Amino acid sequence: MPEVPVFAVVGHPNKGKSSVVATLSQNDAIAIALEPGTTRKRHRYPLSVDGEVLYVLEDTPGFQRPRRALEWLEAHSASATDRAETVAAFVSEHRDDARFTDECELLAPLVEGAGIIYVVDGSVPYSPEDEIEMTILRWTGRPSLALINSIGPDDYSDAWKAALGQFFQVVRRFDAVRAPFAQHLSLLRAFGQLEPAWEAPLERAVRFLSEQRHSRQVQAARLIADALIDMMTYREQSTLTETQLAQGEDGVVEERLRRRWYEHQRQREQALRRDIEQLYQHRHLRRQEAALEWHSDHDLFSEDSRRAWGVSRRYLATAGFGAGAIGGVGLDALTLGSSFGFGALAGGIVGGTGAYLFGDRFTLPAMQWGPLRDGLKTATFGPVQDSQFGYVVLGRAVDHWWHISHRNHAGRDLLDLPPASDHWLESLDARSRRTLQRGLDSCRRKGRLDGRLRADVEAVVTAALAIYDRRQNGQGST
Repeated sequence: MPEVPVFAVVGHPNKGKSSVVATLSQNDAIAIALEPGTTRKRHRYPLSVDGEVLYVLEDTPGFQRPRRALEWLEAHSASATDRAETVAAFVSEHRDDARFTDECELLAPLVEGAGIIYVVDGSVPYSPEDEIEMTILRWTGRPSLALINSIGPDDYSDAWKAALGQFFQVVRRFDAVRAPFAQHLSLLRAFGQLEPAWEAPLERAVRFLSEQRHSRQVQAARLIADALIDMMTYREQSTLTETQLAQGEDGVVEERLRRRWYEHQRQREQALRRDIEQLYQHRHLRRQEAALEWHSDHDLFSEDSRRAWGVSRRYLATAGFGAGAIGGVGLDALTLGSSFGFGALAGGIVGGTGAYLFGDRFTLPAMQWGPLRDGLKTATFGPVQDSQFGYVVLGRAVDHWWHISHRNHAGRDLLDLPPASDHWLESLDARSRRTLQRGLDSCRRKGRLDGRLRADVEAVVTAALAIYDRRQNGQGST
């Protein structure tokens, strides 16, 4: 018996075996192709958390000559009691036989004690050839589980389920590309029930993976908060001599600093995207997203800019409402609450309407010139002077995080982040919105964010991730 549970993912070629391995091992480097026979050798993929291997997946070649293999097994077996030994003998005898290379690679991990995950394509009809494969697998005597992974548009899964149930202890539908995380855990628990020796280690694996998912969300919030603060506080500086000033190079320097500032913002956002993708072990992902751009001379709210940023006017109005509602809170305080929230509401309406109707310009960082000292003058561009910038950047970051955190490692399609139509900000409680606005204001006024307020902003981002996750999963904001 292996020290940790080992699962051999087996089946006919091109039925999604490698996709199942990629998802369950959280490894997007596994080759997945449409051509049959992409996998020709068995490959081991351990899944580890904090350096501890929780279980191992073995990707195997597909059956090539199952009928010939079964004929050999039946000819060399005396009774049902020796079938597992007969399978082991087949592997030993034909290991160097080119006719059965794939069958030996497939059966070897089962002879060594691995459990069976048999993968079929539920979009194609069941056939007698499939029954031959299942018969061979049953001969091994190993704990077994079958997955119906529908690749095409047709659905024969009911017929498959009826047939598979006669050969396997557990039968599940499992879309390797789209299955939610809860289904991954459910498969581990099911295997623990099939093999008593694996029940404890697989329960441990479920606990560790659940804790890892929570830890990743906390780390993602920290990464997003750090990037937001960096982008809100960033400034570019350059020093000019008296000679350069006399030659009128101040305009050239100002334009250079502006370009550098823009480029830093784009690069910093892309660095955040990569950090989040690495955190969730998506190392080979291809992504398409509207980049940070400033059209019409930094007109953030123009139609061109909003299209480039991938947000709608409603999105900006929602973000504006959140920011505007902060300013109105003071009226409630002055009236000792007698306005029954009217101040915050009015502030929100003003802020939201301003963004919707009058927020035509994004306030650029101001160019600041220091005094002339020792023949030198310092020019500074930044930090950003419009907190709306922070809301847009943060909204984009949260949306990207959600897509990454819910993306299975079998996915090979381009991640095309859709335009945002509204902002999760409207679901944040008033206290969290006030904290976020204070943080953005501090970045804007002081060019930094330290101490307790920084920690509070990070906590708000953590809450935002949870809210957005519930909204995207149709669970509302409560």
